[in-house]
Amino acid sequence: MEDVNNALKECGFGLFHIQLLCTSFVALNAGITITNSTSYILPVAECDLDMNLLQKGLLNGAPYFGMILLSIVGGFLSDTFGRKFFLIFGFGGVFIFTVLGGCSQTYSVLITAKFFEGVLFSTAFTPVITLTSEFCHNGIRDRVMLFQSSFVSVSQIVIALMSWAILPHQWKHSLFNGYIVFNTWNYYLFIMSTWSFLASFMYMFLPESPKYCITQKRYDEAREILISVYRKNTRRSADTFSYVNLWKDKSKMDKIDETSEYKTGSFSNMLTVGLHNVKPMFHKPLGLYALLFCTTNFFIMNMYNVIRLWFPQLSTIVEHYSGVDNNHSLCGMLDAYTYDLKMRGLNGTENETCVPNVSGTETYINSIVLGSTCIIPYIIGGVLVTKVGKKNMYIACGAICTCATLALNWATSKAAMVALFSSIVALSQVMMSLNQFFTVDIFPTTTRSLAVSLTMTLGRIGTLVGNVLFPILLDMGCTVPFFTLASTMAGVTLLSFVIPSIKT
Repeated sequence: MEDVNNALKECGFGLFHIQLLCTSFVALNAGITITNSTSYILPVAECDLDMNLLQKGLLNGAPYFGMILLSIVGGFLSDTFGRKFFLIFGFGGVFIFTVLGGCSQTYSVLITAKFFEGVLFSTAFTPVITLTSEFCHNGIRDRVMLFQSSFVSVSQIVIALMSWAILPHQWKHSLFNGYIVFNTWNYYLFIMSTWSFLASFMYMFLPESPKYCITQKRYDEAREILISVYRKNTRRSADTFSYVNLWKDKSKMDKIDETSEYKTGSFSNMLTVGLHNVKPMFHKPLGLYALLFCTTNFFIMNMYNVIRLWFPQLSTIVEHYSGVDNNHSLCGMLDAYTYDLKMRGLNGTENETCVPNVSGTETYINSIVLGSTCIIPYIIGGVLVTKVGKKNMYIACGAICTCATLALNWATSKAAMVALFSSIVALSQVMMSLNQFFTVDIFPTTTRSLAVSLTMTLGRIGTLVGNVLFPILLDMGCTVPFFTLASTMAGVTLLSFVIPSIKT
């Protein structure tokens, strides 16, 4: 792979990489839409779909169930059959099921659509990361990958702005004498489906990873890809490229050695080679690294998604309980809220008219503030990552995140609470990105997608576990969930000291 890295160095950074990053931005917007759109439609679709709290929770978790189901298999298939295929058909499938979700008239159809959105996105997410990394040489990879990771934060802002522009409207159209009714949230899902459609379409115009082609002994194709990148970036002819004849001798030898029974491109051989390449994942040292990064990602994504997904609800509680009964700290307000919930449960009324609650302006503004704050560490990190190193940045983010989580217990102003929540989400998001970078750096091309998929699967399981446990722990007392989250992040920070320092 050293030849590929040297060739990419001569290609430099240019128009091709801008096209690649623009495409990945659209792809990550499509991914954020899968999970975030559900949170935004829950209030407005509550009456249309007759949802209770449990059904809302299941709908929120449906994409993650789908992601967990196929994530590891998707990574293996991506390593075996290539990145581009799963990018095109993965996002294409997400588009189809998002449109199906927009057409849904019942809860069961919508939750099924959300589940399959998660399944298909799990096959496409890992190739988004690996394809970008494999088109960057060692000198720029860390900065480019960190910049790409900031797209998640920007996507949260974009989705919040789109939701703010669409969902407050009162759109309702009936077809076939009311048999099919399209409400605002139906149109919202239709509009959001354009992200996945654009991602699938834009990846059609990008080539396969040259590193993947090398693992499949498709040397001619890899060489042509590198030449096209060179020409697009430098605006020079292929004759000026130092690696224009790269691997030509290897390609000839492979053609001589190739037999009719054992063709490189055959399905059975590709599957056999793929399974053979998986073996190092279960032996030292890769097996231990996989265990390490799966463990850290479990707790990092647990922290990130619990705080991110519960932030709108917690900010609403703060808005309504601030100053009530002299409650000025976050924990005082949350404890007052859980107490009132228990009292209402004991004295609840039945047969109330269902009135959907459209999210107010503050909900969207808070989401925009959260997303905007998450961009800042990437701007700073893009400068620091080459100077202080990924490992040192990882340790620093973990330590600050632990302290910020502990500080939530004593936050007394709305500004402080929003600042702390935003800091936790931003720093944990950077840690999640760095965790992926470590995985990409340490694992070879033949197992890279599988390794990323494995860590992301454990992270998504952490998300599910965290979102189920958080309300249970909150009911036991406000300090319990925050101290628990802080202790897990402290553990991740300690584990980060054993991550190997790799010079790239």
